[in-house]
This record gives sequence, structure tokens and C-alpha cells, in this order.
Amino acid sequence: MELFWILLFSIVQPYAQGQGVYAPANAQIIHSGAACNVKDDNISERIYTIKEGDTLVLQCIVKGHPRPPVRWTKTAGSASDKFMETSIYNETLRIERILRVQGGRYYCKADNGVGVAAIKSIRVDVQYLDTPVLTVHQTISDVRGSYYQEKTVFLRCTVNSNPPARFIWKRGNTPIEQSKDNGVDIYEPLYTQGETKVLKLKNLRLKDFANYTCQVSVRNVCNIEDKSVTFRLTNGTTAPALRLSVNETLVVDPGRDVTMNCEVISGFPRPTVTWSRYPGALPLSAQVRGSALVLRAVTPADAGFYNCTAVNNVGNPARRNVNLVVRSMSNLTFQITPDSNKDSESIQMGRDLKLSCHVDATPQDKVNYTWYKNGAPVFNTETLILLRSDPDMAPGTSSLEIVDMKFRDLATYSCVASFPGSSVQELRVDVNVTQSSVIPPVLAVPPGGQVVSAREGGSAELVCLVADGKPRPPILWSRVDKDQLMPSGQAVVETRDGRLRLANISRDMMGPYRCQTAPYNGLNIKRREAQVQLNVQYPPMLDPVFQDVRSRNYQFVTLRCGVLRSSPPRLTNVRWYRNGELVRMPPLDPKDVPEYKFKLEPSNNGSYECRVSNAAGTSACTFDVSARPYDAEFYFDTPNPIRILKGNNYSFNLQWTQRDPEATDRIIGYWINVRKNKQNLLSKQIDLKGVEPVKGVLQSYAIADLRIPLSYEVRLAPITTYSIGDYVSRTIQYSEPYTYPRSSDHVCGFEDERICGFSQDRTDMFDWTRQNRLTQNPKRSPNTGPETDRSGTKEGYYMYIEASRPRAPGDKARLLSPLFNVTSVKGPKGSGRVPYCVSFYYHMKGKHIGTLNVLLRVRSIAYVDSVAWSKSSHQGPDWKKALFDISPSGPFQIMFEGIRDVGYEGDIAIDDVSITKGKCKQDNSVANSVLIGGSAKLHPQLLGSWTTFALLCFLHYR
Repeated sequence: MELFWILLFSIVQPYAQGQGVYAPANAQIIHSGAACNVKDDNISERIYTIKEGDTLVLQCIVKGHPRPPVRWTKTAGSASDKFMETSIYNETLRIERILRVQGGRYYCKADNGVGVAAIKSIRVDVQYLDTPVLTVHQTISDVRGSYYQEKTVFLRCTVNSNPPARFIWKRGNTPIEQSKDNGVDIYEPLYTQGETKVLKLKNLRLKDFANYTCQVSVRNVCNIEDKSVTFRLTNGTTAPALRLSVNETLVVDPGRDVTMNCEVISGFPRPTVTWSRYPGALPLSAQVRGSALVLRAVTPADAGFYNCTAVNNVGNPARRNVNLVVRSMSNLTFQITPDSNKDSESIQMGRDLKLSCHVDATPQDKVNYTWYKNGAPVFNTETLILLRSDPDMAPGTSSLEIVDMKFRDLATYSCVASFPGSSVQELRVDVNVTQSSVIPPVLAVPPGGQVVSAREGGSAELVCLVADGKPRPPILWSRVDKDQLMPSGQAVVETRDGRLRLANISRDMMGPYRCQTAPYNGLNIKRREAQVQLNVQYPPMLDPVFQDVRSRNYQFVTLRCGVLRSSPPRLTNVRWYRNGELVRMPPLDPKDVPEYKFKLEPSNNGSYECRVSNAAGTSACTFDVSARPYDAEFYFDTPNPIRILKGNNYSFNLQWTQRDPEATDRIIGYWINVRKNKQNLLSKQIDLKGVEPVKGVLQSYAIADLRIPLSYEVRLAPITTYSIGDYVSRTIQYSEPYTYPRSSDHVCGFEDERICGFSQDRTDMFDWTRQNRLTQNPKRSPNTGPETDRSGTKEGYYMYIEASRPRAPGDKARLLSPLFNVTSVKGPKGSGRVPYCVSFYYHMKGKHIGTLNVLLRVRSIAYVDSVAWSKSSHQGPDWKKALFDISPSGPFQIMFEGIRDVGYEGDIAIDDVSITKGKCKQDNSVANSVLIGGSAKLHPQLLGSWTTFALLCFLHYR
């Protein structure tokens, strides 16, 4: 189902001097299509109601000159407020399978820069009805056993819906009425999510043990059917209870298989058990087997909280949680801390020293640290103190304190981190402690390395070296500005050798960088720091990059090329070029803005370029300088530009305005070309006879001798005394009723090549094809499509869609009838709109037949399509007749839309189309038909009638 919302803007601002440029303005909202409901609320706002899952189409139709671009925005609701912005006339916003969160107020804004923008809004109300949820509860004070006999029970029914739902409770198949049963109470509780109704059963009776149904309804709005849920209450009804087969915290080695079982120990009806994980979803390797969850070869990525839930809609769900921890260790680091009380940064005999060891592990508190001295285990003594968790360090850090260091304490110390009894491999770090092996670091930037220059797009290396120091610590790099991240997106980057390598350098990387020694894997002392400045060189940034300059001849023109930024800032060269040749000028002061001033003449029109250089490269400003006039702008809102002439001809009233006519030399006329298939049919100059164009004022020219029903390309260019402007083009599309010869034939059998004035819709994906038995492809797909036309003759033609390649599922072909300009929309004595009967034959044979739709297109300022008839899938091997009534509100067309299905055996054909004034008659009478034209295939019941011709004349719109 598709819903259409059409927004029309009319003119409320007077034309400039009568006609021409004008701003868009609001008028009215017109709707069509299969909306559930469209109404105005108490503040005169249009409310559009649609069923969730249907397709919503909002169409914004706007008048204005120049054509206003259209912008869509949305407020209210939780859907994204992204908008579509285009410059297409009659722009459409389409939402496939609309969701409830996409309801809200939609705005269409049209602005062409003239006057005030036009804005219209519509509120979209998405309607839905979910399946209700029924749960059973009893008060805590009443729970004394495993069943509910002689207790008070509450049946709670909750549903989400729009509009609010109506609830009906049933015991068995009998509705429950509170007024007729003192043992029940029906009420709406407070503080519930969604809509809720409660059925209270007071002091259960034997008859209360039964099936209970909660039925919800939104009274068939948007064709939403009622929904219901049923629960059987027995004396064995109990809430669920669970028992876990594992501890709530489960620590396992990586690579192991893990089974977690949630055993249901009570609950009736039998509870449903589900597993979930936080954060994230269950691992791909997870297998749910009944109430058990099996994880194969777990990894650290599988760790998390696993939740087991049992639900039988009685009481509250039963839940159990398992915290799965997968052992892992990585990144073992050490620190050497000299005697901090003595403010020391080196090892000294007689002072204290602390060695610290830390590993990133899961779980951190299960790590076992073991210290060794020259390979022998270290035990607590008066001079060697072991700390399992050092309070002065990061959590999970083990330390070995050496008190009053002696020469005997100079040794190699080892720290080993492990999980006892685990298969996780242990990690080890060795630290050699001697007076020569532990030396504070000295950080230095190499000579000339304090400032590094690089060109944009190139690479650079920033260097901070540890000139001295043992152990040699890693170097940490960061930006001096704390709000800026490193090019990698991290705040800090570690380098082992102190060299920071940068590639694909951009100007936003420019600035000072800080390098500093890391406090781990070395001496834990005051950090050594230094800075390196990165300068990025790039060519000058200029404004404008391109500019179209128009001027009158023999007037001075000044071209300016502004330098916004440049690195290095000093300009090395500024040169001006005209049409690629160097213009010799006096040297330019680098402090001045590059500028070139000259008198425009017919001989020096062309392309001017200012090339500005610095040490990094060259950039250019380009100016297209000419005395050529600006383009004309076609006017598309002419009420009826077509006039029917005698014979088979018509004329078109072309209208346009001139953009900035005073910017260049006086416009003396226009050159017009009328082309068909890229061949010039008309080429002449429109002489303005001394009347200069005025900005915003319409000009017009009547193009005669055009052939019905052909369309033409019109090209228009302004002319001045010295030059001609660029051509702009538009297509003249004939859209008036087809002119037919006087004939009694009033059924279109597509016998003539002009197919009775029907035309292919340009917005579809492929076209309908005209053929007969003699022109059929001998290799065509079998088992689909007709053998002959409806009359059964080899010579008779019909129209069909070819479903073979390259067609894809869902492709559409649309065939449009001529436009019937209905001037009288009232029946006799004001009895309503004039009815018409649409009659045709269709052929839909094949196992892949898609859909044939017949749409009624009614035209006003824009057109509105609505489905009048539809048929899908295989309909048998024979031609079948279809007829239906329409009551158009104005000029209308009939559109045949064929939609391709999933396969190639899906050809659909139509033949013998007629439109008859008056309601359809069951005897297949076609008297008073609207003449569609062509030579019909006559049958006994198809008799000629002058009434047809008279009706055509009546409908003919001039």
C-alpha cells in the first residue's frame, strides 16, 4: 500500500511587472491514495494515518520561478532527522516499510531565493497493534504452596498499540462481565509500560480453573485485525525456578570447552529457557542444547556475563547469571625505583632499592608472582621484603624491596608471573642490578632535529634518542596540545627506538610533539622530556578557485586572487596567464593581494589564471572572463502552453526570463533552435525590436507547426551586439488528447504505429512492446504470452511486456493513455462527477506472471496516481476482459503498469482498450465510448457511433 501526500504552492506574491520571477508560497494540501485516514485536527493541521509496514510517499509540489529546490526535514518521533535535499520539481520522499518510530511531523521547504521560502507540514501517525503478553501473578502474602487453590490470582494483559486498544477477557469462549460475576474484578493498574488490563480472580473457585483469553482490538483501523493470547490456569500453575550447574563466577583456561546448564526445578506450564550475554551477543561457537549452553574452545573474547532466563508467564521470570572469566596474561613490565626518601635516581650502596613487576592478566587477583635471585627463589628476610600487592604501584603489581643495599645484593633478579595449575604459559622478566647496569637515562634530540619540515602528502621521522641510560626505556610520543590526538588516533604512541615515523602527512599534523621516557621497563624516576616541532609545507590556499566573471565590453575588470594560508608563508612567485600565455606585469609586492586590472574588449575575452607559488608548490585561481550574456531560464508554470492547430499540428508558447540582463552588453535578441532527433527543424533569431529584457519579467515566443504527438528539444541562447550566450535546452512534451480522424472505430487495438496516442512513461524501468503473430521472435520464451491478439488474427497487434533478460524482479513498464481534458466534472443536475467505464482485454499466462495494475492519473497543478484495478499471477491461457468505473475530478489519463516477477515466464499483454462515458454495462455495450483512435478490430457488438465523436469534441480542451 502506498500513501501520497501532495503539497501545492500557489502565487500569493504579485509578479514583477506582471509576470516573471516569483517566490513559492503555501496554498493547500491535497491527498490521494490508500491512506487509512486523512483529517484535520483542531489547529487545522493535516494528519496522515498509515499502517506500520506500509509504504509512505510524501510528494511536495511547488510553483515558482526559477524552480525552487525542495528540502525535507522531520521533527518529533525518535527516527533520524536526516533529510533529502534535491533540486527536482515534484520531489518525492519515500519511506519503505514505515516503522512506528518514524511517525512525526514532516516539513517540505521550497526556496528559490526570491521572497520568503514556502513551508508546509503534515503529521504522520503510524498505527500498529502488537500481540499481547499475558502474565499470571499472585500477592506475596498468598504464596504458601505450589498451586493457587483458594488464593487470589491476577491475570495481567499488556499490549503496545496505536491507537489505544480495547480489551476483552474470556473464560473459555464466554466473555467475562464484571457486573455478572462477583468473583472477578477488571481494572487498569498504574505505573505500567504500554496498555495493561488486569483480571483479578478473588479466592479461586473450581470454575476459575479454565482457559483465559485476552483479546485486544483497535477496531479494525487501517485493516489491523484483532489479536489475542490464551493461558490455561490449573491448580498446578507455578512460577519458574532454576538451578545452575556451575559457580556464578567461572574461571577457565583458554581452549577449553565450557558447558553451563540451567536446570529447571519447578514451573508449570513448562518454562522456556533462553541464554544471552552481556556485553554483546552469544559467541558464534555457542550451542544451546535445551537448557544448557556449550562454548567450544573458549578464548578471552568469549569472556563476559552469561544470563539464563526461564519464562512461563507465571510470576516473574527466573534468572541466573554466570560470570565467565578466561585466563590470560600479556605485557609483562618492570620498574626499578631507587631510594625515594633520599631523592635518589641511581643505585647507591647503603640505600634502599625496589624492583616491581606487573602483568596485564585476567583475572588479575589470581596471578602468582615468584621472585628469583641468580636463579634461586627469594624468601622474605630482614633485607629482602616481598610485597604481593604493592600499595604504591598499580593494582596487581608485585615488588621486591632491597633494604640497605650491600654488594651481595648486586645480582640478576627474575620475576615470574603464572596461574598455578593452569595451562596458561607463564611470563618472565630478568633485571640485572649492578652499579654499571642501572644508570639514569639521558634524553636528547639530535642536532638539527628540533624542527622537522615535510611536504604535505609526504613522510617524516621525529627522533628522540636515549643517549645514555640502562636499562634503556621505551619512548612515549604525544602531542603537546592535550586536546589533539596522535595521527594514529591514540593519545600516546610507544616507540622502542625513539623514532616516530609519520606517513601521508597532512597540515593538521603540524605542531609540537612531546617525547618522554616511559616509567616502566626502566628506572622509575622523574621522566625525561623533549619536544620536536613538525612543520608541514603546502602550496598556497587561494580564493576563489574558480570564478565566472561577466562584464560589458570596454569596461575595466579587476581580478583578485586572495591567499588564505601558505606554508611557508613567503610567496616566491606570482604570474598571470591569459588563455595559457604569460601576461607580462610589473613585479608584485609579496605583501599585496595578487590583482590584475584591465579593460575588457572583444579581443581579450577568455580564461585568466593566477599562479601563486611558495617553496612547497603552486596553486592557481582561474577566472572565466567574457562579455557573454548569462543563460536564459525557462518558465515551467505556464497554465496551458499548448494550442491545437488545424490538421495534425500544434503550437507551443515558450516562456523564459533573462538572468542578470544588465551585467553584460545589451541583449538584442535570442537565437532559437527546435530539434527532433538531433536534427534542426527550426533555427532563427528572435528580434526584440529594441526592447531590452528586464530581470524577472517573462518573455515569450510561439513555436508553430509542431506535429502531434511528437515532442521536441528547444534550445535558446541570448544575443548581444558582440557575442552569443550559452544554449539552454528543454523538451516540449505533447500532453494534449490525441487528434483522431473521424471514424466510427472507438476501440484501440494498437493497429497503428502511433498506438492511438499512448506513450511510454519516462520514469519507468523498461517499455511496453507492440507486436503481432508475424513479428514475434521465433526464439521467444515458451509457455508465456499470447499466440495472437485478442481477435485471433495473425495480423492483429497487441502491447506486451517482455520478462526475459535483462529484466530483473520488480522492474516496471508503464504505458500512458492520451490526456482527456474533462471540462465538466459534474453529472446531470449536479449528481456528482461524470463516471467513465474503462474496458480492456488482458493476457497473463505463465508461472512467473507478476502484476498488472491500471492506474488513474488525475492532473491539476501536478498529477496524482491511484490504483483503479489490479491483477497478479497466472490467469490462464486465454484473453480475459476487465472493466471498471472511474469518476475523475479533472483532466485524466489511464496508465497500464506491468511489474516483472521472479522469472522469465512472465509476459503480460493488453489489447482492445476503450474508455466509455457512463457506468460500465454488463452487456459489454460500448456505446458512447471516448475515442482512443487507431483502426479497431471490429466485432459484431462494436458498432460505430457519432456520439463518440461528439463526446471527443466536448472533451477537447483548447
